[in-house]
Amino acid sequence: MRLKIVLRNNFPRFFQPSALALSLFLAVSALADGNVASEHARSSPAWLRESVIYEIFTRNFSASGDFNGVTARLDELKDLGVNVLWLMPVHPNGEKMKKGSLGSPYAVKDYYAIDPLQGSTNDLKRLVREAHQRGLKVIIDVVANHTAWDSVMMAHPEFYKQDASGKIIPPVPDWSDVAGLNYANPQLREYMIAMLKHWVQEFELDGFRCDVAFMVPTDFWEQARAELEKVKPDLIMLAEATKPDLLVKAFDLDYSWPLHAALNKVLLDGTPATELQKSWEQSRREFPQGSLHMRISDNHDEARAVARFGVRGALAAQVLMLTLDGVPLIYNGMEVGDATESGDPALFEKLPVFWKPKDRPALREIYRDLIKLRKKYPAFQNDRTIWLKNSDPTDVVTLMRLDKQDEFVVAINLSNRPTSAAVEVMNAGEFKPVAVAGRPAVSAAGFPRVELNGFEWRIYHRAVSR
Repeated sequence: MRLKIVLRNNFPRFFQPSALALSLFLAVSALADGNVASEHARSSPAWLRESVIYEIFTRNFSASGDFNGVTARLDELKDLGVNVLWLMPVHPNGEKMKKGSLGSPYAVKDYYAIDPLQGSTNDLKRLVREAHQRGLKVIIDVVANHTAWDSVMMAHPEFYKQDASGKIIPPVPDWSDVAGLNYANPQLREYMIAMLKHWVQEFELDGFRCDVAFMVPTDFWEQARAELEKVKPDLIMLAEATKPDLLVKAFDLDYSWPLHAALNKVLLDGTPATELQKSWEQSRREFPQGSLHMRISDNHDEARAVARFGVRGALAAQVLMLTLDGVPLIYNGMEVGDATESGDPALFEKLPVFWKPKDRPALREIYRDLIKLRKKYPAFQNDRTIWLKNSDPTDVVTLMRLDKQDEFVVAINLSNRPTSAAVEVMNAGEFKPVAVAGRPAVSAAGFPRVELNGFEWRIYHRAVSR
């Protein structure tokens, strides 16, 4: 969705919650979810932990703004190493009460139709078929919380939320271009589940990213998941939410919005880098055991990471996302450092990715090598993450990813100041720097002390003795 939200925990961007307020909110959420931290998250397809998701805003991904423009770049995406393609909504946009000249893709006019500006049914089927031939999965956005005001579903006003006078209302007052759906109506639930099954059956999709999933009842998602698994047992469902109970039965992974908020605080407000570890640990305490989170530094809801953090800061942030546990996201031209507007107004206008921006580091090569590292070593695919102490915790994060065969130490300077930080790690003399394409060679001399320029980062590897 495109409302200005910081954490997707109902906090609008114009309300910046304090750390205490955020802690209290998440604590209340956990209680509301029945304290599911003692439970296990649902078992997800094995391929998901090895995945990197690539979010595509079809309208802005290419000059043509259609499915064929995506299909034409599938080889580039395959070479980058991503293996799950998430297409933002493929349905027609509503015209009534629309925002901007084109309207939001999250104001859906017909769940069963395809936006003619994006292409035809055959174009989408070809995109999915060509992606599958390259070993890529394809999921699409589903906007289950609301529709456009001129939706075909308006023929059933009982499907919608209404005020005391019977007037259909938006789900949130500021979302004036959409009307809220009423999941107390069992016929609406049947309609939506049939629609989801249609897309999996007709287009051989691999799952869904579910917009503002926390605003739709959890029991609906659980009901829908059970029905979808009868059609495709290994599909995945991604919740745009930070709501622990969603991961027990319904969803495979969610957004790590709290960690994203912590990242913004560190890079934009000068909050100590230790805030990231605190956020990560808090999520571990509140979510079901084995929960998967999508790690994000850039997305369609706000200004591009290179605009918020600068090019070097954006790279440092994404290195953290690519080396943490969970499933990392790359968004729509991020691999070239695109700085074209995102969020407002890009959700309501056509603002294509600029594929050759000036004065960028070798971002594509760097991300490609880091993705190769994730895929080669299972240590990056499990949930074993140890935050290591270092002598400059204000600016530097240091963590270890490990399994029985390998240990990796990641050190990232999240400030624009040079620093020298000593890392507390056992067997320090056995670690060697990992070579990454597009980055200068690094000497192993001096480790566990690392000399880092502003926003510089290093990865070190040790093969565990057998």
